[in-house]
Amino acid sequence: MGEEIANSISHGLGVLLAIVGLPILVVNAVRIGSTAAMVGAAVFGGSAILLYMASTLYHAVSHVRAKAWLQRLDYGAIYLLIAGTYTPIALGVLRNSWGLALLAVIWSLALLGLVFKLLVGARFERLSTALYVGMGWMALIAIRPLWQHMPAGGLMLLFGGGAAYTLGVVFFLLHERLRYSHFIWHLFVLAGTGCHYFTVLGYAF
Repeated sequence: MGEEIANSISHGLGVLLAIVGLPILVVNAVRIGSTAAMVGAAVFGGSAILLYMASTLYHAVSHVRAKAWLQRLDYGAIYLLIAGTYTPIALGVLRNSWGLALLAVIWSLALLGLVFKLLVGARFERLSTALYVGMGWMALIAIRPLWQHMPAGGLMLLFGGGAAYTLGVVFFLLHERLRYSHFIWHLFVLAGTGCHYFTVLGYAF
């Protein structure tokens, strides 16, 4: 019970931060004056709100059947956040054939992953986790155009966020063996989203 309270509070904080952060991203996009920036900001911010909301509800609810379905939504929303994070990058610094191709692939994988998790729930955890990580690091395919068009600060935040998520996966997989490991995973997720938030805010467009 104590672990679930910690899990709920940690990602409840994520909900609040995502809700506060979204209008800041949108206002910044409006200032830039680019439709692509507005779409990218809205998709990233919206996917973050969805992820943290689904996670908070899953950990807060005790009803067995509702919790099982919320878990499916929680795990499926991870795919959407990954694709949502790629969206402003693909529409911004990679706004060419690289960006469009990457966007098509990542959203196709995300939608397939979402349907997969809604159908199978918590089963095939290691396969799902491998897909999360693989999708996250697909950005390396575009490392050359990223290096050419994104300042060093943006690259550090972008890949720092990826590193935070990846390190957190270790604790995600230890949830049955180490107390509060899922809470620690949540902290890494918050750190990863924070890095990517400032990437989108300051360097995507």
